[in-house]
Amino acid sequence: MVRKVGIIGYGNLGKFLVSKIYENQNYELVFVWNRTKEVFKEVDFQHLVLEDLNNFASTKPDLIIEVAHPSITKTYGVLILKHCDYMIGSPTALNDDELLKDLRNAANCHGLYVPSGAFWGGEDIQKLSESGMLRSLSITMKKHPLSLKLQGHLKDKNSKVIKDAITLYHGPVRGVCSDAPNNTNTMAVAAIAAPNLGFDGVVGCLVSDPSLVNYHIVEIEAYGHPKADGTFFHVHTVRKNPAALGEVTGHATFAAYFGSVKRAVGKGPGIHLC
Repeated sequence: MVRKVGIIGYGNLGKFLVSKIYENQNYELVFVWNRTKEVFKEVDFQHLVLEDLNNFASTKPDLIIEVAHPSITKTYGVLILKHCDYMIGSPTALNDDELLKDLRNAANCHGLYVPSGAFWGGEDIQKLSESGMLRSLSITMKKHPLSLKLQGHLKDKNSKVIKDAITLYHGPVRGVCSDAPNNTNTMAVAAIAAPNLGFDGVVGCLVSDPSLVNYHIVEIEAYGHPKADGTFFHVHTVRKNPAALGEVTGHATFAAYFGSVKRAVGKGPGIHLC
């Protein structure tokens, strides 16, 4: 059965997803929306450009993919879930407890899908958390200063990074999402994957490193509760993702996103990693 897909956001990731969906016979693109319409001047799918996002339901989508900004989920997330499945590409929006609660309640007919993106081993972490075995989880993200799109004091701190790497933030994931909404989605995924810890229990570390001109680095470290003999589960992964200088999203993450699109189906109501 062909799955009808709408895409919100037409930046680099949105363009990639549009091209992949176009060439896949299992999908039909029913609309694309972007805040600024200049990006659509030379596209060959003018008939699919949605002028007003409030009219998304008229296209009868099965799945809507957001790759724009956390504000989209805050404004439209609950409404979208009344009509179809929703894949949220900016999960930093979920650090708002009231919004997360509203979305859980709204996902009673359709699924809210959270793509793993650069969060390696997300489903394994989720299993550990749900079984009560996960004691702690930390995630460190390292990028070149030009690849960091920040706000507030983090933006000021990053502007002073010249030669040596500097830790911009270290603490609960909840405390960094608002000032780094474009760079901490992977941290937000970790908080969703580990509900026993959540946004206040998962530790995030954001590092600005001028030496990373070709890569983004994501380190994940998880510990289990100690057994009677003192031994405990421990895993430490390092993901080195090729990325052009100044790009927010690494190369491998693009392919991972389309893999998530393929898995964003058939899981029913609720919130799911994909």
